[in-house]
Amino acid sequence: MVDRSYRSFENLERSASTARVLNLLKVYKEKGNNIEWRDRPLFLNPKLNRCLLIKHRLRRNEYDRFMDGRSVALKIVIPIDGRDLKTGGMYIFVDQINYEAAMREIFGITPDQTDWSVLSVLDSLPSLDPFLMREQLARNGVSPADCYFALSDADLQGMLEFVQEEIRPLVELSLASQGAAGVGSVERMAAKILSNAPGDHIESLGQTLRLSRDQYQEGVFCWKGFLYYKWSLNRLMKEISSVSQLIGSLRPDGPADAMSIDYIERSRRFIRTEIARTFNEVRETLKIYDTAYGSLTLDGNPMAFRTFLLEAPSMFQSLGEQIGALQHIVSFSRYRFGKKAAPLGSEELMEILMDFESSLRSVGDDGTILI
Repeated sequence: MVDRSYRSFENLERSASTARVLNLLKVYKEKGNNIEWRDRPLFLNPKLNRCLLIKHRLRRNEYDRFMDGRSVALKIVIPIDGRDLKTGGMYIFVDQINYEAAMREIFGITPDQTDWSVLSVLDSLPSLDPFLMREQLARNGVSPADCYFALSDADLQGMLEFVQEEIRPLVELSLASQGAAGVGSVERMAAKILSNAPGDHIESLGQTLRLSRDQYQEGVFCWKGFLYYKWSLNRLMKEISSVSQLIGSLRPDGPADAMSIDYIERSRRFIRTEIARTFNEVRETLKIYDTAYGSLTLDGNPMAFRTFLLEAPSMFQSLGEQIGALQHIVSFSRYRFGKKAAPLGSEELMEILMDFESSLRSVGDDGTILI
């Protein structure tokens, strides 16, 4: 069966990667002739390395494809014809019930291969945010070319500067016996946190908090995620309000029937309400980190931060999904609703609104067909 909603599939293919979508087909089309793309691929299998990966919120009729009760799955979308997305695509979920057999049949990939492990790593993440992907893959010994991660030098520098300011109180605390921390100490510790490199101050904090090595490493990764999410939220604050207002003003170009207009109006209201709710929930979750970190650096109470590091993994997934949904809506809106964007007919506008709704709650459909 051909994809009945190829327009949404085309939008996914044409747009850049977002926190919900990793567009490997677009990376191939833009970077396929580069040496680094050929020498350091994300996936060794050429077919897999030209797919689209989507963090997909399962529909109710998709829950029975899994044994673990999950609500979000990593979807591998395989274009039928990469040159013409109107022919549609097929998909398979990572870890669906017939996953191993399907992967053997479609890609010739088995569980002992690196590509299988890379998919498992990406499936474990709450979103396909490039910073988190790169960090988690590096933790697992995988270092693909930079072209797979939509991180500019300016973004990396901005993140580094944010982390430096965030950890300054901790560095000063750890060097209290030697006086206030110098700029060099802060920069070195920030670089170690961002690179997963071991260091005296990092390791000694784990010992002070009486955490096992595994507990500490997992907690620090999630701490890094919280820092990144906090930085991301600061950046989103500049755009989320204007994007919400823009969504509230969207109108279809050309004719539209009464049912379509009614849905568009209701969907716009729902999305704006959910954007505000999600944004506020993210801020409340980040306050948990701020309180624990303040207890450590201001009150000298390390146990509050120890509790945070132990509990961070359980908060990390939902927080990442919420931030990812907001990032996806902002980045896709910039792409599709910009001043130079093509007119939006009622059918395409409804598909986009459905996509935004599915990013904010547990239903959705991107129009591909199951293998």
